[in-house]
Amino acid sequence: MIDFKDVSKHYDNHTALRKITISVSKGEMVFITGPSGSGKTTLLKLIYLSEKLDEGHITVSERELENLKDSEIPLLRRNIGVVFQDFKLLNNRNVFENIALALRIRGEDDRELKSRVFDALKIVNLRHKADSYPQALSGGEQQRVAIARAIVTEPPIILADEPTGNVDPDTAAGIIKTFKDINARGSTILIASHNRELFRNTGRRVFKLENGNLAGEELG
Repeated sequence: MIDFKDVSKHYDNHTALRKITISVSKGEMVFITGPSGSGKTTLLKLIYLSEKLDEGHITVSERELENLKDSEIPLLRRNIGVVFQDFKLLNNRNVFENIALALRIRGEDDRELKSRVFDALKIVNLRHKADSYPQALSGGEQQRVAIARAIVTEPPIILADEPTGNVDPDTAAGIIKTFKDINARGSTILIASHNRELFRNTGRRVFKLENGNLAGEELG
């Protein structure tokens, strides 16, 4: 599903990733961990082509990313849901409209759109917040809206960058349970987090990054 082979990413004054080789199978849920600045976010950005690799090879759903034309990038991104660390919700739209936006862009008819938005809200236990605006929600609720937005198009791949960085431990545990439930439905999930408590005793694979290097792999 996702393969990195000797992948490096350089910026002007430092190397963000150095010779990274990892493979994630279809239907897996894996974690990427490491301290701030270790390369976690960069690795995720390379998958949905917010950044482009400088060396090596990346394959996502049988697409070789280094050979992908700019015109093909939107099609790739249609198959990837992204949960951002800072939520990126639109404050002038309510919860329903934030989640529905991707479906509207695709031209989904109103009946199907409404059904899929409420299904996504049900998964994250927020159907009762459909008419609320982001400013009226707690940090944990905003993060769950961001998750619903990422899954509403039923993408085969979901990427989450520090999805529990702004919430308390109990809320974090609930968010990880939500990801497990989504994974059980068949989505491949990569979660980047510096918080080792999230994957402790999960039995999931964990890739450890340090200063842009792959420092090892373990089971959570």
